[in-house]
Amino acid sequence: MKIGGKLLKKLKKTYAPSSLIDFTFERYDAAMKTDEAGHPILLFIGKKGEDGKIRGHRFVRTLIRDQADKIIKDHWDNHGKV
Repeated sequence: MKIGGKLLKKLKKTYAPSSLIDFTFERYDAAMKTDEAGHPILLFIGKKGEDGKIRGHRFVRTLIRDQADKIIKDHWDNHGKV
């Protein structure tokens, strides 16, 4: 599974710092965790089970900044199924 353009557009926004945000994207349930600056760094996407956990794919974001806090590298990696 790859992250498409629509979802990537949603993940480029800034949200509440250090929080877990649940949302629905098209036919999938999703949850993202943000860092202290409010950028999404962890994404779970799939179907939510009876226990509230999402069964599907896990993505981790690599976000590298320079000394002037400008983003040098912004990349999402698929870390397999959960």
